[in-house]
Amino acid sequence: MTEMTPALESFINNVKLSQVVWGLQDESGEGWVVCDSSEYEATDVMPLWSEEAQAKSHCTDEWEGYTAVAITLEEFLEFWVSDLNDDGVLIGVDWIADQDCQEVDPIVLATSLVDVEKE
Repeated sequence: MTEMTPALESFINNVKLSQVVWGLQDESGEGWVVCDSSEYEATDVMPLWSEEAQAKSHCTDEWEGYTAVAITLEEFLEFWVSDLNDDGVLIGVDWIADQDCQEVDPIVLATSLVDVEKE
């Protein structure tokens, strides 16, 4: 089971209020930022943020050509979680550049967010 850290709890609370998560999408509109896991070898992580400003702040350097894009909670739960899980991709919650951030299994995150959605 994933530990409910302050970072994860903050992410869930922010998503509860906004009903969106934020990812970084490339100029073509087809690709999303995915990076290597800091915890698991040969595992990818998709950074997601609970606030637009946090996501936008990462559109620099190697991700300069990317744009912060909102994904509704409903769309995330309905489409993204299954695809990420099938691909073995973890979620980096409120990811911060050059730091080891909490990496969460998409199903575990979805379970927490579904509980939020019911409230």
